[in-house]
Amino acid sequence: MQVNLERLKSTLFALAEFGYNHEDKGIYRQGFSNEDFAARKWLMECAQSEGFVSRMDGAGNVIIEMTSPDIAAKPAVIIGSHLDSVPAGGMFDGTLGVIAGFECIRVLKEHNVQLERPIWVIGTSEEEGRFGGMIGAQALTGKLTPHQLLTSHDADGCMLSDAMRAQGLEPMDALNARLEPEQINSFFELHIEQGPVLDQKGIQIGVVEGISGVFKWIVKLIGKADHAGTAPMEMRSDAFMGLADFAYQLDRIIAEDGTDTTRITVGKAELKPGFAHTIAGEVDFTIVARDMDETVMENLEIACRKALSAIARKHHLMFEYEQVSWLSPMKCTPEMVEFISQQAEALSLNYQVMPSGAGHDSQFFSEVCPTGLIFIPSLNGVSHAPDEWSHWHDVEAGSNLLLQCVQKRAIKTKE
Repeated sequence: MQVNLERLKSTLFALAEFGYNHEDKGIYRQGFSNEDFAARKWLMECAQSEGFVSRMDGAGNVIIEMTSPDIAAKPAVIIGSHLDSVPAGGMFDGTLGVIAGFECIRVLKEHNVQLERPIWVIGTSEEEGRFGGMIGAQALTGKLTPHQLLTSHDADGCMLSDAMRAQGLEPMDALNARLEPEQINSFFELHIEQGPVLDQKGIQIGVVEGISGVFKWIVKLIGKADHAGTAPMEMRSDAFMGLADFAYQLDRIIAEDGTDTTRITVGKAELKPGFAHTIAGEVDFTIVARDMDETVMENLEIACRKALSAIARKHHLMFEYEQVSWLSPMKCTPEMVEFISQQAEALSLNYQVMPSGAGHDSQFFSEVCPTGLIFIPSLNGVSHAPDEWSHWHDVEAGSNLLLQCVQKRAIKTKE
């Protein structure tokens, strides 16, 4: 059995229409947005039209089931990834894993296979961290808390609870989305690498052994707005100069407290009042830091705080920050790493065992069930951008590997 590449392509392109921006060619389907939920409802309707059972849980996760009454109570093989995007994102990030999973059950249904256990395809909600975490995966694995639901907000101040209610969800119902460990046989995720390694080396498949941890801050440096022409340079409390100094410190912080897997990014910044002839009295910005070692993450946290405190004193600023989220590094299940590697060899696919610098839904499932994460190459390593792309032959190879893995876990062995 093999996936139908043309059908897979068609479904991916159809999904990409939700949130597509014709000016910059990016996809705007942020978690709990109208575009996000239009896409979720569309996918559920697609699944239902082909005879599958589909539903949405209280956290906004879309769940498509391939099952039968005699096996419905058995632990399910789950294929999952996310449906939301970053602003101006690409068409493969997250969605490839969901649509490839959907294609797998389409193929299995066409071949009238007899399942040993159910297969669920899950399109998780809010994985990209608009509200700081990975809401859907956290809800499914029992890691979501009432406090997170009621206090989380995005960088623009929109509360998670308000965004959920706007889509017809009652925030506390997300706590009911938790799956019991005995409901899950295993979890597979297919994803683009979002980095250059596989593409540069000409390797078809990445078998992920571990996922980087990440923490996110929202930072305020508060000075004094003043006239850009009359305030002497040495008498200013210029918030922008504080941000500029901090950006200059990042290489030093990584060299002293990080590793070769450390990444620190200032991804969003806003100057206030934001007028060309006024000194910035305040700058609000985000810091996202990643590493494969939690102790290193803790050291980076201390180093960033010390640097910002010193910079604030230097420029006569006040320094405030809020830690929006902290996701610990996670190892994929060693047995699943070996299992996926074996299936890649069986399909004559060349592969590399590798870490993931980006966070994925898999890191939450790895705590509750056997979990495997498969990468395919990203052209030139580009992701989170409109020109994100993966060659169709790589999409086909990764999807067929996913199908092979699911077959081995879910189909009844012939006696």
